[in-house]
Amino acid sequence: MHSRSVGPWLALSTLLFPAAPAFAQAAEPPPPAPPADGAASPADPGGGPAIIVTARRRAENLADVPLAISIVQGETIDATGSFNVGRLQQLQPSLTFYSSNPRNTAVNIRGIGAPFGLTNDGIEQGVGIYIDDVYYARVAASTFDFLDVERIEVLRGPQGTLYGKNTTAGALNITSRQPTFDFEGSAQLSTGNLGYVQGKAALSGPLSDTVAARLVASATRRSGTLLNVTTGSKVNEIDNFGTRGQILWQPGDRFSLTLAADYNRQDPECCGQVFVRVAPTERAANRQFESLAAHFGYEPASRQPFDRLVDHDTELRARQSFGGVSARARLDLGDGMLTSVTAWRAWDWNPSNDRDYTALPITTISANPSSQRQWTQELRYNSGGGHDLDYVIGLFLFRQTIRSTGLQAQGSAASYWLLGPTAGSDPALLDGLQQTTDIDYRNDSAALFGRLTWQLASDFSIEPGLRLNYDRKRADYAAVASGGLETSDPALIARKAGVLQSQSYQTRLSDWNLSGDVTASWKPSADWLVYATYARSFKSGGVNLSGIPNRADGTPASELAAVKPEKVNHFEIGVKGTLAGGAGNWSLAAYRTDIRDYQATVVNGAVGVLRGYLANAAKVRTQGVEAELALRPVRGLTLSGSLAFTDATYVSFADAPPPLEQSGGATMVVDISGERLPGVSRWAASYSAEYAHPADLLGTAGEAFAAMDGSSRSRWSSSPTPSDYMWVDGFTLINLRAGYRADAGWEAFGWVRNAFDTETFDFLTAQSGSTGLIVGQPADPRSYGITLSAHF
Repeated sequence: MHSRSVGPWLALSTLLFPAAPAFAQAAEPPPPAPPADGAASPADPGGGPAIIVTARRRAENLADVPLAISIVQGETIDATGSFNVGRLQQLQPSLTFYSSNPRNTAVNIRGIGAPFGLTNDGIEQGVGIYIDDVYYARVAASTFDFLDVERIEVLRGPQGTLYGKNTTAGALNITSRQPTFDFEGSAQLSTGNLGYVQGKAALSGPLSDTVAARLVASATRRSGTLLNVTTGSKVNEIDNFGTRGQILWQPGDRFSLTLAADYNRQDPECCGQVFVRVAPTERAANRQFESLAAHFGYEPASRQPFDRLVDHDTELRARQSFGGVSARARLDLGDGMLTSVTAWRAWDWNPSNDRDYTALPITTISANPSSQRQWTQELRYNSGGGHDLDYVIGLFLFRQTIRSTGLQAQGSAASYWLLGPTAGSDPALLDGLQQTTDIDYRNDSAALFGRLTWQLASDFSIEPGLRLNYDRKRADYAAVASGGLETSDPALIARKAGVLQSQSYQTRLSDWNLSGDVTASWKPSADWLVYATYARSFKSGGVNLSGIPNRADGTPASELAAVKPEKVNHFEIGVKGTLAGGAGNWSLAAYRTDIRDYQATVVNGAVGVLRGYLANAAKVRTQGVEAELALRPVRGLTLSGSLAFTDATYVSFADAPPPLEQSGGATMVVDISGERLPGVSRWAASYSAEYAHPADLLGTAGEAFAAMDGSSRSRWSSSPTPSDYMWVDGFTLINLRAGYRADAGWEAFGWVRNAFDTETFDFLTAQSGSTGLIVGQPADPRSYGITLSAHF
């Protein structure tokens, strides 16, 4: 019988629910109950009850899923402080996250997913992010706090015959906790050094016998980790807030409807980069950083990057908000389940950056506000399961619009810094020169997808899948340059245009694609699973929304406005096993993924104005091996580890941009075939251990515990074309925690993140203009604090 404790909800629903638009989310199979102590997955170690996942659109035991998949339970997220994707990567070695600001963010799996260091709204993400079945097109969503998460499924490899949006690298399938007909709640408060404060709260329960609701909220604040000596303020701070409400209507056992709404906002003073080093380039010596800085009498705030000092003279702002509404309906038809997911989402981005990374008035304004809206509809039918032939079929519709209005302005130091002592001798030439951009983009997509599971024998099955996809994209780009020195001199006009120029173009593209996959799985015993997969996948074509090269006559090279789709051939074999007595589990996977027409940044010396733009590299390949192990060797002790070897290379890329040390001179393009892809460590590992022992605290029964989790990565390139000066050295991060869990439902523990204060970088980047200046974003320093939580 459902609890009828509705009193607390009458006030809460009156005060809070009318303030949020009712949004709906679809109900898949009911989320599994939180695992008992010791429940295991490669991310949440130990033996015990089976881990149930819905990655293949039906509730299944993780050990029976013929797919490279890792699970991170919500309890692990709370315990380790992994409250966003950036921190989640420390638990998942095949997952990487890079962000110079929320818009310029990449989430990759196995080294692929998005071009490193490039922001271009006209291309798709190779890693799909789904929250409660809703596809999030803007990867900026990955920078927000997770809200009341039940579990995160990290799927590796192409996903297209089971998911609405096709993705070539993998997916993050995030399931939040759902409304309950039993009254329950939780609260968590964390505080620490660096001004860190995080609060989370959730409340769930019945409004009637057929209606239940859940309301959650989270807020995170932390002061900046860098000091801007120009303004005296701390930058690269955290300032997050998020809330979500859900209402579940379940009039009977065969039908349910979940409506939900969420709102999230960030408003930190961010994002600054510190001086790292200076590299030589092919520019004349008097146009390289040291000579230019000496001319202006400029010295960086510090030449020691981990002094954590910057001197930016332009406002830093990374303000964004996103939210949406959705409806998820689920109808049991007897021998199958029909699910409908309808969602609308919005994302608004309002930034300000210092793109010269110095205290000099070179680039005085760099801001590209953006507004995105998306609508998705997914209709999916799952057969009942347990038959020799089972299947999933679905329809997916997607519309996205993006409107962006940007402004870049140059200051009094721009002429000399960007053009050199001779061409830039007059400061007035570029002082006040500005470019405004107006971008209007629309993307419509539709797909039919499905997968059949054919049980040929009790221990052997084959699963073919198909996807028919249609994409249509339209983009209008207009840039207008104005200001600077008023002149009729063609030479001076050309110099101004070499920095900022007017340009406009339109592009349209549409394409059909048929792709598919097939998986064979063999289960020789209850404790073993062997599988093999081949997938022919794709990533739809894209459009350049950051400008394109001009022809020699000054007109845009419009044939370069669109890029071809990526074509993917993926091969994978894997094996999973469960240890005797449920003492643990393990998995091993080997894969090879070949991508033709890889979407990358290139340059072309045949056009009039040499510049970078989005185009297709002939071929890249990522291949590797992944191993995961979770153990509970003795009572109270849980151990886990994951290891990934990733060999990601450009197989054929003959017209790549030159590395920093070859830029600024006669070298227009270089052949980097055989070189490594950026952002990828060959070796990466994550590992954790926890020991818990029964204990009483102040007469309260429970357990005392001590735990650690860590991650290690070998060195990686922070430049699309490998440069000797832009490698990030390998590193190890260790996090520690210890505390007490009471059987009564409360917990208290102390924690230390980056316990050994390891100094490394989230990324490196080079100042434009081939001056040789390299800047970077240091990873967070050591932090420590306490967390208190209660569940009822």
